[in-house]
Amino acid sequence: MLAVIFMFFGALLILLVLLDVYLTVLYARMGNGIISHRLACWTWYAFRAIAKRVPRYRDRLLSFCGPTILVLMVATWIFLLMCGGAMVIKPALGSGVQAHQGATPTDFVTALYVAGDALTTVGASDMAPRTPFYRLFYTFLSVIGISVLTLTVTYFLEIYNALQARNTYVVKVHHASNNTGDAAEALAGLGAGGEFQYGYAHLAEMGAEVAELHEVHHFYAVLLYFRFPEPYYALGRGVLVTLDLVTLIKSALDDQRYAWLKESAAVTQIWRGAMRTVTELSIVFLPQGLPEGEPDPKDVARWRRRYAAALRRLREAGITTIADETAGADNYVTLRAQWDRYVHAFAAHMVHPMDVIDPIGERPEEADERQEFTQRLRAVG
Repeated sequence: MLAVIFMFFGALLILLVLLDVYLTVLYARMGNGIISHRLACWTWYAFRAIAKRVPRYRDRLLSFCGPTILVLMVATWIFLLMCGGAMVIKPALGSGVQAHQGATPTDFVTALYVAGDALTTVGASDMAPRTPFYRLFYTFLSVIGISVLTLTVTYFLEIYNALQARNTYVVKVHHASNNTGDAAEALAGLGAGGEFQYGYAHLAEMGAEVAELHEVHHFYAVLLYFRFPEPYYALGRGVLVTLDLVTLIKSALDDQRYAWLKESAAVTQIWRGAMRTVTELSIVFLPQGLPEGEPDPKDVARWRRRYAAALRRLREAGITTIADETAGADNYVTLRAQWDRYVHAFAAHMVHPMDVIDPIGERPEEADERQEFTQRLRAVG
């Protein structure tokens, strides 16, 4: 009876791992992995706890978390499959599974060795199945081993393709803002001279890329934990500039002249895609779930200063701004309150200081220290 129970739990463990591989690699929806999702979260918490003790090497240390999670995930799958196979094989050592020569060891380590050999299809074991059931079980383990390894290699390739797509988007946003992290700078460049007809093509392209950004994190949730030392690679910063760009379009541009832009599908697509991304990531990854609460009065005052600085920059670029600045500032605060708490929560979760994620939002006066916008006519940088 004990042997039957041992074999039952071994088979159950194998099925659990296969289900986790299915949900992580094939079903590919954010946070559905039974083992992999929790393993990724725990690994991040461990890296974060260590990094906070060595602030000098914090960013460099955290950059290794994503690749480490992938290695641990595959190692965990293989080890648990070996354990499950060993639990099925151990009761049969010396009977259903025997050594080619001499006495057959009956310890659990030997069972692990036999299961590992079957999974990896190495075929170097000096043990062999002697009954029909265990011959079929050996074949079953071999099929599982080949399938899991093949799926894993494919999964890794897709993850790094998705990572390249994400990094390309956030770097494009960074460069569009003239390397400042200021959405007003990007908006001024898109509509320099007050003309957005050509900049609209860029906004339409951005809308498609935001939709892709959402989907790659939906398919490969582990991407969140690929945190690079350079601040412009931070997902939080890319999303902040994206959402702030739409917020400024809606609140700072003149209603009459740019109504067509404010009502355009591209602007709506950017907003919806970015908001959906931060909302779903918050639900799945943030320990407290969706951040709640009203903005602090100090934050609101800082947002108003940021809005005033953005208006000055847009006017330098020859863009007609809203006639009623007070109403525009109120609209900016209302729209920003919808997404700012998500950015703050992600910055804290990913151990990013807010002055790195939102440099212009933390110090709005910095915009007035830049060179005149018209200097971009013959200068770069």
